[in-house]
Formats: sequence, structure tokens, C-alpha cells
Amino acid sequence: MAHGHQGPQRHQGHTARKRFGQNFLVDKDIISQIVTSIAPKPGEFIVEIGPGLGALTVPLLAACGKLHVVEIDRDLIARLHQTYSPEQVTVHEGDALEFDFSRLPAPLRVVGNLPYNISTPLLFHLADYADRVRDMTFMLQKEVVQRMVAEPGEEAYGRLSVMLQYRYAMASLFDVPGSAFNPPPKVTSAIVYMRPLPATALKCANPGLMGKVVTAAFGQRRKTLRNTLKPWLEMDDFVQLGLDSQERGERLSVVDFVRIADYIHAGQDAARSTQS
Repeated sequence: MAHGHQGPQRHQGHTARKRFGQNFLVDKDIISQIVTSIAPKPGEFIVEIGPGLGALTVPLLAACGKLHVVEIDRDLIARLHQTYSPEQVTVHEGDALEFDFSRLPAPLRVVGNLPYNISTPLLFHLADYADRVRDMTFMLQKEVVQRMVAEPGEEAYGRLSVMLQYRYAMASLFDVPGSAFNPPPKVTSAIVYMRPLPATALKCANPGLMGKVVTAAFGQRRKTLRNTLKPWLEMDDFVQLGLDSQERGERLSVVDFVRIADYIHAGQDAARSTQS
């Protein structure tokens, strides 16, 4: 498990690399708290992103007997191959941002300490595989976790909150101080638990369109919806939707964004059918 830091530091003979955002988790109590919250069991398919020096790999393997890992650092990959047999640990070499998680058996449990520099794009990448995932437990920068679980009207509420809450039920479990790592990062981390919502949950007719609407609504936070959603909605549309055009994006719930996207999508469909 690795995180962002300054300057080269060595731990267990490995020099932490800044470009991979490496800090190694060393606090035994925190490690055991994380493993307890994951509660791994034999026979489950668990994939660890960025196993690093194995702080979590060792106890996870002890609990479930077999593990998949995704690692980009060649030195750490070599170390994994030296330490574990292929029957214990299947190593997938490469960038988690480009990894096809559908290659792994479902239902998948995903865990890891996501490097600061790729955490947001990686969460969006993993959302594409939500239907194959049972749950995900990650360590992230605390401020990212706060954004993920924020409610409408809170300062941290934004695009990340809406797009992830559309797919997952999420909870921030506990904080992890910088002192739990070697080298210690300057920020506090937090553990977040994510469970994909059932197929019967909120479904948007056009998720790509919803993504554009959400991005626009939060693109200029001080602007009202009348301005940010101008490409799609006129004053009459706000009336139809029962929304105040003078509101800002951060006041809208996930349900509101789905309603807006579905309304625009239906209008586009109607326009197409009258043209044809």
C-alpha cells in the first residue's frame, strides 16, 4: 500500500518512488483495523491494487489463501514473484488505470491504498465494472473521501460525490494519520467502503449525458443552474422539472441530476423522432 511523499526514502530495502506516489503503511494496529473491516474469507476473489511491500497482502492472504494484485513498479513485482508462489498470488503487471477488471472472476472484492495522483480517475475507471464488484475498501486522502461521501449543500459536495453516489452506497470508516506510513505523508488518509447499488436502484437513461450535465453544473460553482445548464434547459424546462433556475449545482441531489438528464434525453429523443 503506497501514498504521495517528498524525497527518496527506503523501507524494507525498497526506495519509495515519488512518481508512483509511494508511502508504505507500517502501523500494525491500523493494518489490522483495515483487514478487520474488509473481513476476507477463503474462496473470495480479492484483488489488491498497489500491494507495495505487502502490508495488507500478508494478512489478506493468510485469511483467504489466494489473492490477485495489480502492481506497476517492476522492483515490487520482482519482490512479489520471489515472495509468493503463483498459486498464492496472481500478479497483474501494469497500470491499474488501464487494467481490465472484467478479466477477473466476479463477484470481485477490490481493496488497496490508492496513490494520490491517480485516485479520482481510478475511481471512475472502476465504476465501469460496478456490476462485477461485490464491494471495494480503499485508503485515500481524507479530503477525497470527504468529497465522495458529501451531501448536497456541503462544501465538499461536487462531481465526484454525484457520479459515485449514483453507482455506490459509501461510508467513511476511519481516519489514518500520516504517522502510520513510512515515509509519513503530510496529509491524513481515510478508509472508505463502497458497495455497488443494486441493479434495481436509480437508473439514468443516458449516463454519459448525466456526466456532462453534472460536470457543467459544478464547472463554475458560483454560477446558477440557469447559466451552467443553458446548453440544455430553458426557463420553461426548469418549471417542468420543478427546479429553481437560480439555484447552484451543489444544492441538487443525485436524484435531481438523474431527473434532469432523463428529461433532456427524452426531449432529444422526441426531437429526433419529429425530424425523421
